[in-house]
Amino acid sequence: MRVLVLSHTYIVDLNREKLRALAQLSPEMEVVVGVPRRWQPGGVQNRLIVSEPFQSGNFRVQPLSNLSQNNQGLLTFGPDLISLLQKFRPQVIQVEQGAKALAYAQTITLNRLLGLRAKNVFFTWWNLPYQVKFPIAALEAYNLRHTHGLVVGNQDGADVLRDRGYTAPYQVMPQLGVDEILFRPQPQPKLAQSLVIPSDAFVVGYCGRFVEEKGLLTLCNALATLRDHPQPWVWLLVGRGELRDTIQAQADGLGIGDRLRWVTGIPHDQVPNYINLMHTLVLPSETTDTFKTLTAKGWKEQFGHVLIEAMACAVPVIGSDSGEIPHVIDQAGLVFPEGNAPALADRLRLLLENPEQRQSLGEAGHHRAMSRYTNRALAKQLLEFYEEIGVKG
Repeated sequence: MRVLVLSHTYIVDLNREKLRALAQLSPEMEVVVGVPRRWQPGGVQNRLIVSEPFQSGNFRVQPLSNLSQNNQGLLTFGPDLISLLQKFRPQVIQVEQGAKALAYAQTITLNRLLGLRAKNVFFTWWNLPYQVKFPIAALEAYNLRHTHGLVVGNQDGADVLRDRGYTAPYQVMPQLGVDEILFRPQPQPKLAQSLVIPSDAFVVGYCGRFVEEKGLLTLCNALATLRDHPQPWVWLLVGRGELRDTIQAQADGLGIGDRLRWVTGIPHDQVPNYINLMHTLVLPSETTDTFKTLTAKGWKEQFGHVLIEAMACAVPVIGSDSGEIPHVIDQAGLVFPEGNAPALADRLRLLLENPEQRQSLGEAGHHRAMSRYTNRALAKQLLEFYEEIGVKG
């Protein structure tokens, strides 16, 4: 089976592990990843990235000339894409830029003009209803009409596209898996000492952005109700964001400011060390309507990748019911109504007072992560989906 995947996401080598795993599933598999030759992500990685070609066995990365260097929707590829399509003749063309992407329309058109008869597949994270006008509406309609299969990061996203007329098969799975070699159970006693975490303390953890929509102020209020609990505890926050001072001020006002431990500015490969300090990881995200784009309003959690990283470390998780979180956790953790501090406090108290429950949920989460969310597990799901839409190996 010959698979071509196009996306700016895979300019980062670490993000390619799912596709490497796909190429290793069978000697007949060939996977080519087309990436923009030049890309400037913005944000934390605010620098121009120049992609380099790479090949290992049946897996190849091919930089392609591109006409936009920092806009996902406007990204399109130069004439070298035509040469790649003619030589490789893929059976699947998967574009991971969303339903309204110009690059997807480009590959659909080239697929038809070159007579490749490849299956057109796209990936999206978008999980909110939206409205579009001409010409974007026509672009999206064209893309959906010629799609053979949709890979979507969350069930809400699939439902949104069903409402917009998409009728072909779909597969719900994240774009990126968890690295089970990096994220695994591993005690960190020296690290705990360096953060002045007592050996008998219950560690409530959070890892991600310190921003209001992540529900950290609700978590702060929930923890305040446990202020006088006989079991000592600390709150470990790993990440960065503009809400840090607000969180600290609220915690000080609630009398728990000394329980906070801040860890900022660490590389991703060190994150597992800190997750392994936690007795539970909490993702208390809250749906909001304060964000606006040209076509939609609001935000809700699209997946919550840190949940599967904690599960892989056998750390029990607690999440709100925002967006995809309940589907990610399923029965392998605890879920509470978003924004409900008393309900969150109840979940925290349950784990705080029941080591057996912590161990049981940690084991269940680890099994779920290993069976569903590693890069190899995602690669197998992807291959099964290609077969479902009629691709023959």
